[in-house]
Amino acid sequence: MARDNYSYKKYQRELTKKKKKEEKMQRKLDKKNLANGSPDGVSGESAAPNPIETLNVQDNKVE
Repeated sequence: MARDNYSYKKYQRELTKKKKKEEKMQRKLDKKNLANGSPDGVSGESAAPNPIETLNVQDNKVE
């Protein structure tokens, strides 16, 4: 009988937790932006690009 790959299962649980946390943070930001009266969802603070997203975009460039 094959053995379970517990490290892979743990990795999948961590990814799920991270995704839920990011979704929760986004909902909070959306709710905060609506309360502040900016219907477009862009405030002065969040207009700056996220450095992590910027790195991901740069890594995908083909030379």
